[in-house]
Amino acid sequence: MKECSTRYPLLLVHGMGFRDGRIGYWGRIPRVLREKGARVFFGGQEANASIQRNALLLAERLRRVLRETGAEKVNIIAHSKGGLEARWLISVLGMGGSVASLTTISTPHQGSAVMEKLMRLPEPLMKLIGRTTDVFKRLGGDEQPDTFACFRQLTKGYMKEFNRLCPDDGRVLYRSCAFTMKSPLSDILMAVPFAAVKAMNGQSDGFLVPEEVRWGQFMGTFTGTGLRGISHCDEVDLRRRRLCRRAPGKPSELSDITRLYVSLVSGLRELGL
Repeated sequence: MKECSTRYPLLLVHGMGFRDGRIGYWGRIPRVLREKGARVFFGGQEANASIQRNALLLAERLRRVLRETGAEKVNIIAHSKGGLEARWLISVLGMGGSVASLTTISTPHQGSAVMEKLMRLPEPLMKLIGRTTDVFKRLGGDEQPDTFACFRQLTKGYMKEFNRLCPDDGRVLYRSCAFTMKSPLSDILMAVPFAAVKAMNGQSDGFLVPEEVRWGQFMGTFTGTGLRGISHCDEVDLRRRRLCRRAPGKPSELSDITRLYVSLVSGLRELGL
Protein backbone atom coordinates (compact mmCIF):
# COMPACT_ATOMS: atom_id res chain seq x y z
CA MET A 1 0.00 0.00 0.00
CA LYS A 2 1.41 3.40 -0.98
CA GLU A 3 2.05 5.85 1.86
CA CYS A 4 -0.38 8.54 0.63
CA SER A 5 -3.31 6.26 -0.23
CA THR A 6 -5.72 7.82 2.25
CA ARG A 7 -9.24 6.57 2.93
CA TYR A 8 -10.70 9.86 1.70
CA PRO A 9 -9.57 11.85 -1.38
CA LEU A 10 -7.58 15.06 -1.06
CA LEU A 11 -8.97 18.48 -1.99
CA LEU A 12 -6.21 21.07 -2.47
CA VAL A 13 -7.55 24.59 -1.92
CA HIS A 14 -5.43 27.47 -3.22
CA GLY A 15 -4.91 30.90 -1.70
CA MET A 16 -5.44 34.46 -2.90
CA GLY A 17 -4.13 35.85 -6.17
CA PHE A 18 -4.06 32.70 -8.30
CA ARG A 19 -6.42 30.09 -9.73
CA ASP A 20 -6.10 26.38 -10.36
CA GLY A 21 -5.24 26.07 -14.02
CA ARG A 22 -2.98 24.65 -16.67
CA ILE A 23 0.18 26.06 -15.06
CA GLY A 24 -0.82 24.77 -11.61
CA TYR A 25 -0.81 26.60 -8.28
CA TRP A 26 0.71 23.65 -6.43
CA GLY A 27 3.83 22.94 -8.50
CA ARG A 28 5.11 19.36 -8.22
CA ILE A 29 3.04 18.60 -5.13
CA PRO A 30 -0.02 16.94 -6.80
CA ARG A 31 2.17 14.73 -8.99
CA VAL A 32 4.29 13.56 -6.06
CA LEU A 33 1.20 12.81 -3.95
CA ARG A 34 -0.44 10.87 -6.79
CA GLU A 35 2.71 8.85 -7.35
CA LYS A 36 2.46 7.82 -3.71
CA GLY A 37 -1.17 6.75 -3.99
CA ALA A 38 -3.22 9.87 -3.26
CA ARG A 39 -6.41 10.82 -5.11
CA VAL A 40 -5.98 14.54 -5.66
CA PHE A 41 -8.61 17.13 -6.62
CA PHE A 42 -8.55 20.94 -6.67
CA GLY A 43 -10.80 23.55 -5.06
CA GLY A 44 -11.27 25.52 -8.27
CA GLN A 45 -12.47 28.67 -6.51
CA GLU A 46 -11.76 32.21 -7.74
CA ALA A 47 -8.49 34.02 -7.18
CA ASN A 48 -9.69 37.22 -5.51
CA ALA A 49 -13.30 36.60 -4.53
CA SER A 50 -14.44 37.06 -0.94
CA ILE A 51 -14.22 34.23 1.57
CA GLN A 52 -17.99 33.75 1.39
CA ARG A 53 -18.14 33.63 -2.41
CA ASN A 54 -15.29 31.15 -2.65
CA ALA A 55 -16.73 28.94 0.10
CA LEU A 56 -19.89 28.54 -2.00
CA LEU A 57 -17.76 27.51 -4.98
CA LEU A 58 -15.87 25.06 -2.77
CA ALA A 59 -19.15 23.52 -1.65
CA GLU A 60 -20.06 22.83 -5.28
CA ARG A 61 -16.66 21.31 -5.96
CA LEU A 62 -16.80 19.19 -2.80
CA ARG A 63 -20.16 17.71 -3.76
CA ARG A 64 -18.81 16.93 -7.22
CA VAL A 65 -15.74 15.15 -5.81
CA LEU A 66 -17.94 13.05 -3.54
CA ARG A 67 -20.15 12.07 -6.50
CA GLU A 68 -17.17 11.22 -8.71
CA THR A 69 -15.33 9.16 -6.10
CA GLY A 70 -18.21 7.67 -4.11
CA ALA A 71 -16.37 8.81 -0.97
CA GLU A 72 -18.24 10.02 2.11
CA LYS A 73 -15.71 12.74 2.96
CA VAL A 74 -12.60 14.55 1.77
CA ASN A 75 -9.36 15.65 3.41
CA ILE A 76 -8.74 19.33 2.67
CA ILE A 77 -5.27 20.84 2.45
CA ALA A 78 -5.52 24.61 2.07
CA HIS A 79 -2.95 27.34 1.59
CA SER A 80 -3.22 30.86 3.00
CA LYS A 81 -6.68 32.46 2.51
CA GLY A 82 -7.97 29.14 1.16
CA GLY A 83 -7.92 27.82 4.71
CA LEU A 84 -10.39 30.50 5.78
CA GLU A 85 -12.67 29.60 2.88
CA ALA A 86 -12.52 25.96 3.95
CA ARG A 87 -13.42 26.89 7.53
CA TRP A 88 -16.44 28.91 6.31
CA LEU A 89 -17.44 25.91 4.19
CA ILE A 90 -17.30 23.64 7.23
CA SER A 91 -18.80 25.86 9.92
CA VAL A 92 -21.20 28.29 8.24
CA LEU A 93 -22.26 26.29 5.18
CA GLY A 94 -22.62 23.18 7.34
CA MET A 95 -20.36 20.87 5.30
CA GLY A 96 -18.43 19.50 8.29
CA GLY A 97 -20.00 16.08 7.85
CA SER A 98 -18.31 15.83 4.46
CA VAL A 99 -14.83 16.86 5.66
CA ALA A 100 -12.61 14.44 7.56
CA SER A 101 -9.72 16.86 8.09
CA LEU A 102 -8.55 20.38 7.33
CA THR A 103 -4.81 20.99 7.16
CA THR A 104 -3.93 24.66 6.73
CA ILE A 105 -0.63 25.84 5.29
CA SER A 106 0.21 29.35 6.52
CA THR A 107 -3.42 30.46 6.84
CA PRO A 108 -3.98 33.78 8.71
CA HIS A 109 -6.36 32.40 11.34
CA GLN A 110 -5.45 35.26 13.69
CA GLY A 111 -5.26 37.87 10.95
CA SER A 112 -2.24 39.55 9.40
CA ALA A 113 -0.43 42.44 11.09
CA VAL A 114 0.74 43.55 7.64
CA MET A 115 -2.81 43.81 6.30
CA GLU A 116 -3.92 45.55 9.51
CA LYS A 117 -1.26 48.19 8.84
CA LEU A 118 -2.05 48.53 5.13
CA MET A 119 -5.76 49.00 5.78
CA ARG A 120 -4.91 52.13 7.79
CA LEU A 121 -3.93 53.80 4.52
CA PRO A 122 -6.59 56.09 2.99
CA GLU A 123 -9.59 53.97 2.05
CA PRO A 124 -9.98 55.53 -1.43
CA LEU A 125 -6.42 54.47 -2.23
CA MET A 126 -6.97 50.88 -1.09
CA LYS A 127 -10.26 50.71 -3.00
CA LEU A 128 -8.53 52.00 -6.14
CA ILE A 129 -5.86 49.30 -5.80
CA GLY A 130 -8.61 46.75 -5.30
CA ARG A 131 -10.67 47.84 -8.31
CA THR A 132 -7.59 47.93 -10.55
CA THR A 133 -6.64 44.42 -9.48
CA ASP A 134 -10.21 43.24 -10.06
CA VAL A 135 -9.97 44.22 -13.74
CA PHE A 136 -7.07 41.83 -14.25
CA LYS A 137 -8.70 39.09 -12.19
CA ARG A 138 -11.80 39.23 -14.41
CA LEU A 139 -9.54 38.79 -17.42
CA GLY A 140 -8.07 35.79 -15.62
CA GLY A 141 -11.45 34.13 -15.13
CA ASP A 142 -12.87 35.50 -11.88
CA GLU A 143 -16.59 36.29 -12.15
CA GLN A 144 -16.89 38.20 -8.88
CA PRO A 145 -13.47 39.48 -7.81
CA ASP A 146 -13.45 41.77 -4.77
CA THR A 147 -9.85 42.44 -3.87
CA PHE A 148 -10.66 45.21 -1.41
CA ALA A 149 -12.90 42.80 0.52
CA CYS A 150 -10.06 40.26 0.52
CA PHE A 151 -7.70 42.85 2.00
CA ARG A 152 -10.19 43.64 4.75
CA GLN A 153 -10.87 39.98 5.47
CA LEU A 154 -7.21 39.30 6.23
CA THR A 155 -6.96 41.87 9.03
CA LYS A 156 -6.77 40.96 12.69
CA GLY A 157 -9.96 42.84 13.47
CA TYR A 158 -11.97 40.96 10.87
CA MET A 159 -10.56 37.60 11.93
CA LYS A 160 -11.74 38.07 15.52
CA GLU A 161 -15.32 38.17 14.28
CA PHE A 162 -14.64 35.41 11.73
CA ASN A 163 -13.40 33.07 14.45
CA ARG A 164 -16.53 33.75 16.47
CA LEU A 165 -18.71 32.85 13.50
CA CYS A 166 -16.66 29.78 12.53
CA PRO A 167 -16.20 27.54 15.57
CA ASP A 168 -14.51 24.22 14.96
CA ASP A 169 -16.67 21.28 13.97
CA GLY A 170 -16.03 18.32 16.29
CA ARG A 171 -16.23 15.90 13.36
CA VAL A 172 -13.24 17.51 11.63
CA LEU A 173 -9.53 17.15 12.46
CA TYR A 174 -7.92 20.60 12.27
CA ARG A 175 -4.15 20.89 11.72
CA SER A 176 -1.91 23.86 10.88
CA CYS A 177 1.65 24.55 9.76
CA ALA A 178 3.83 27.66 9.90
CA PHE A 179 6.97 28.61 7.97
CA THR A 180 9.83 31.10 8.16
CA MET A 181 12.33 32.66 5.80
CA LYS A 182 15.82 33.22 7.17
CA SER A 183 16.56 36.58 5.53
CA PRO A 184 15.18 38.89 2.83
CA LEU A 185 17.49 37.12 0.38
CA SER A 186 15.66 33.82 0.97
CA ASP A 187 13.10 34.82 -1.68
CA ILE A 188 13.45 38.01 -3.70
CA LEU A 189 9.68 38.03 -4.37
CA MET A 190 8.99 38.32 -0.64
CA ALA A 191 12.03 40.41 0.38
CA VAL A 192 10.20 43.71 0.98
CA PRO A 193 7.22 42.30 2.92
CA PHE A 194 9.59 40.05 4.91
CA ALA A 195 11.57 43.10 6.05
CA ALA A 196 8.36 44.95 6.94
CA VAL A 197 6.94 42.04 8.94
CA LYS A 198 10.24 41.46 10.75
CA ALA A 199 10.32 45.11 11.82
CA MET A 200 6.77 44.84 13.21
CA ASN A 201 6.39 41.28 14.33
CA GLY A 202 9.46 39.04 13.97
CA GLN A 203 10.41 36.14 11.71
CA SER A 204 7.87 35.18 9.05
CA ASP A 205 7.38 33.52 5.67
CA GLY A 206 7.35 36.99 4.17
CA PHE A 207 3.72 37.58 5.07
CA LEU A 208 2.67 35.78 8.26
CA VAL A 209 4.40 34.98 11.55
CA PRO A 210 3.85 31.57 13.19
CA GLU A 211 1.57 32.99 15.90
CA GLU A 212 -0.84 34.22 13.23
CA VAL A 213 -1.35 30.82 11.59
CA ARG A 214 -1.77 28.42 14.53
CA TRP A 215 -5.07 26.55 14.54
CA GLY A 216 -6.08 23.16 15.88
CA GLN A 217 -3.24 20.64 16.09
CA PHE A 218 -0.11 22.67 15.38
CA MET A 219 2.29 20.58 13.27
CA GLY A 220 5.24 22.92 13.74
CA THR A 221 7.17 25.81 12.22
CA PHE A 222 9.22 24.71 9.23
CA THR A 223 12.14 26.32 7.48
CA GLY A 224 14.59 25.30 4.78
CA THR A 225 17.99 23.76 5.13
CA GLY A 226 20.97 25.98 4.61
CA LEU A 227 20.52 29.75 4.51
CA ARG A 228 17.32 29.94 2.46
CA GLY A 229 14.30 29.30 4.62
CA ILE A 230 10.75 28.86 3.23
CA SER A 231 8.67 31.75 1.89
CA HIS A 232 4.92 32.09 1.38
CA CYS A 233 5.54 31.26 -2.29
CA ASP A 234 7.80 28.28 -1.52
CA GLU A 235 5.01 26.69 0.53
CA VAL A 236 3.19 25.75 -2.69
CA ASP A 237 6.33 24.94 -4.70
CA LEU A 238 6.15 28.05 -6.88
CA ARG A 239 9.60 27.43 -8.38
CA ARG A 240 9.04 23.68 -8.87
CA ARG A 241 12.40 22.63 -7.51
CA ARG A 242 14.13 21.63 -4.29
CA LEU A 243 14.68 24.34 -1.70
CA CYS A 244 18.24 23.26 -1.04
CA ARG A 245 20.49 20.28 -1.69
CA ARG A 246 21.74 20.18 1.89
CA ALA A 247 20.17 17.34 3.89
CA PRO A 248 17.89 18.38 6.78
CA GLY A 249 19.56 18.39 10.19
CA LYS A 250 16.36 18.81 12.21
CA PRO A 251 12.73 17.64 11.82
CA SER A 252 11.71 21.27 11.28
CA GLU A 253 14.07 21.67 8.31
CA LEU A 254 13.09 20.82 4.74
CA SER A 255 15.21 20.48 1.63
CA ASP A 256 12.13 19.86 -0.56
CA ILE A 257 8.62 21.16 0.22
CA THR A 258 7.01 18.09 -1.38
CA ARG A 259 8.34 15.96 1.48
CA LEU A 260 6.26 17.90 3.97
CA TYR A 261 3.07 17.23 2.00
CA VAL A 262 3.90 13.54 1.78
CA SER A 263 4.42 13.49 5.54
CA LEU A 264 1.14 15.33 6.20
CA VAL A 265 -0.86 13.01 3.94
CA SER A 266 0.78 9.82 5.19
CA GLY A 267 -0.12 10.99 8.69
CA LEU A 268 -3.77 11.16 7.66
CA ARG A 269 -3.51 7.64 6.30
CA GLU A 270 -2.13 6.40 9.61
CA LEU A 271 -5.14 7.95 11.34
CA GLY A 272 -7.48 6.07 9.03
CA LEU A 273 -8.52 9.24 7.20
